[in-house]
Amino acid sequence: MRVHFQNFRKELKKNKALFLMALPAVLIVLVFSYLPMSGLVLAFKEYRYNKGVFGSDWNGLANFRFLFSSGVGWKITQNTIFYNLINLVTSQGLAIIIAVIISEIKVIPYKKITQSVIFFPYFISWVIVGTFVYNIFNYETGLLNTIITGLGGEKINVYSIPWVWPIIICIFNSWKWCGYNSVVYIAAVTGVDAECYEAAEIDGANIFQRIRYITLPGIRATVITMLLLNVGRILRGDFEMFYQIVGNNGQLFDATDVIDTYVFRSLTTSANLGMTAAATFYQSVLCFIIIMTVNGIVKKIDKDYALF
Repeated sequence: MRVHFQNFRKELKKNKALFLMALPAVLIVLVFSYLPMSGLVLAFKEYRYNKGVFGSDWNGLANFRFLFSSGVGWKITQNTIFYNLINLVTSQGLAIIIAVIISEIKVIPYKKITQSVIFFPYFISWVIVGTFVYNIFNYETGLLNTIITGLGGEKINVYSIPWVWPIIICIFNSWKWCGYNSVVYIAAVTGVDAECYEAAEIDGANIFQRIRYITLPGIRATVITMLLLNVGRILRGDFEMFYQIVGNNGQLFDATDVIDTYVFRSLTTSANLGMTAAATFYQSVLCFIIIMTVNGIVKKIDKDYALF
């Protein structure tokens, strides 16, 4: 321990400026990420306002039992994993396709315009996207029903059809994120040795063969790293997306409710802070277990592709 401390002091003296520059970021992470973790004790307490967080009585795993005995815990876990898997496959898949297509465009101005247009949805907030969705699917004045009635058909109340919303959410999530995600893959494609493409062209390989045998293998490490990073968030639903697109429509809760929206709604409609803390604690622990498991599997297959 003493040796490590002495080494740290030497490093501190040697790179004072670097440590000073890193200090604000360290303090921000400490204050906003680590200190609030003390509130996790609420998951194991029967919280009472007059006693406070640390003065409330311990109740063991009662909050967790309540969460899962009602069936809500399993449902929101299932929905969270389902949506994250679907969104992961579609958004990352589209991002790879877009990166490959853009890398094959030879006209530079057109290439830049295409990339900018695809990237633009990332800057649109979910509040605006939610407004788009509402104006498209609104029963009375929505674009969809306006077109249907204009063609002589009957109006459709999309907000009362739960099975449609996974498709809607997946489409808008992919539209918003695929351009942003493609930036990493475009950089990876750019890093592939150009001489490989030239040699393949000389050998008579067409564009699809070059993509299959050179581009995709060349960005494999990037794809695996991105998948690992996103798998770590597989139990963290995009709260803003679900809340702004679906809102507080009780008819769609079974099909669209994820852990994040459930916790938020519980905090705004009830005073059971212990149960909501249990839900978030369960979410974090399961995320940690999943990322460690997946990283361990990747490490056994090829340790060069593992995160750590």
